[in-house]
Parts: sequence; C-alpha cells; structure tokens
Amino acid sequence: MLKYFYENDLIRICSKTPDTWEEAVSLSCQNLLEKKIITQQYIDEIIACVQKYGAYIVIVPGVAMPHSSEESQGVLGTAISFTKMNQDVVFEEGNTEKNARLFFTLAAKNSDEHVENISKLSEMLMTDGLIEALMTVETMEDYRQVMTTFDV
Repeated sequence: MLKYFYENDLIRICSKTPDTWEEAVSLSCQNLLEKKIITQQYIDEIIACVQKYGAYIVIVPGVAMPHSSEESQGVLGTAISFTKMNQDVVFEEGNTEKNARLFFTLAAKNSDEHVENISKLSEMLMTDGLIEALMTVETMEDYRQVMTTFDV
C-alpha cells in the first residue's frame, strides 16, 4: 500500500501547520481534489460529519481516516491519499487520543470499494512499527526509506 501512494502521486508532506482540524481535513483532501477524484462537496461533507458525529475519523491515536459516505455526489473516483502533518492536529480539546498527524483520506464510488479500502488500510496500519516510522517522515526521501523498510 505504501507503494500505491508513491506510484500514484498520492502523498503530501505538509510544512504548513493547519490552524484547525477543519483546515487539516481540507489539506488532506487537496491531492484527491487536484486529481479530480473528489469535489469540494466531499470535503464539506467530511467536515460536516465530524462536526455532527465527533472525531470518528481518528481511528487510532495519531491516525485519521477522513471519509464520508460512499453515496456522496462529491466522489468521482476511488482512491486513498496520504498526508503527513508537521504536528498533531487536535480534534477534541483535552483528549490526546483524538489527535492525528497521519491522514489517510478515502474516496470510493461504491460500498464494496469503500470496505476494501478500509480493509487494506487497516491491515497496513497493523504492521508493527509502521505508524511510528511514518510519524518521522519529513521528506519524500524519508517516505521512500519507510517504503523500503516496510514492504506493505
């Protein structure tokens, strides 16, 4: 999966620190937006869902998986992008379990692809040491090193 992000140019390493979690979600979606896999409507839906349901997109401490419904009109294709923020993004004040620095943004045209994406991503994230290694990435060279070390 690390190679998938690399080979499809779906990696962003942010030097800019987002002021809010909403800005962080928007930044994490930019790659998919630029590639016309999603529209601004999808980004707005993700933000609205987090505002309504809480930080459900933070799947484990440090890792967020921004996504909305696969029925969204704002999804034009299926892909996952990876965005590394330069510091933790706070989703819930006082709850560090809901901070995230690694963002894996999902877009899927149907429920089968949505479930498959979540499954692949979950399997990859269970690799011992991978999350910690991705947390240290600051350049594309760092990412390539992690990709070489972890063949997932």
